[in-house]
Amino acid sequence: MGTAALTTRMSVEEYLRTPFQPDVDYVDGVIERRNLGEWDHAGLQSILDRILGAHEEEWGVFVSAELRVRTSATRCRIPDVCVTDARNETEQVPTKAPLLCIEVLSPKDRLPRMLKRVQDFHGMGVRQVWIFHPTKRKVWISTKDDVQEWSGGFLSVPGTAIELDPDVAFAKLLRRRG
Repeated sequence: MGTAALTTRMSVEEYLRTPFQPDVDYVDGVIERRNLGEWDHAGLQSILDRILGAHEEEWGVFVSAELRVRTSATRCRIPDVCVTDARNETEQVPTKAPLLCIEVLSPKDRLPRMLKRVQDFHGMGVRQVWIFHPTKRKVWISTKDDVQEWSGGFLSVPGTAIELDPDVAFAKLLRRRG
């Protein structure tokens, strides 16, 4: 399944009450498919969710996979993994900026297209988005003004206790491959 926009136009209210299988993004009245569902993508997404989720109480966060996030009045995006501040009021579809969004590239995804998508998260105030490439074992750290390729060591979100060693996540993915 590609990431092309579907021809169906709908209001944001209709989108928010409509279940899609698999779920889709909503961009200015049009629903857009997301690339997902292959072993490496699903595996790494699950691994990241579990690693970060193990620290929810310690860090004061909630970790969710594939949570709809309302990035603006006319856009909803679904990050592969989303980390929100546990002190914020729980919203079924968050409108407050998450502390961190994580995207995992699928084989059909391309970094330039993903970076356009990531700008919606930055536009709502997300300070960092981590983009993982499961087969190349690469990570990019995207901020509103810059994108840096990870050069090793722990990733962290400034001003929070959130940290992750991508090498651990990649090693777990390799074990899943057998």
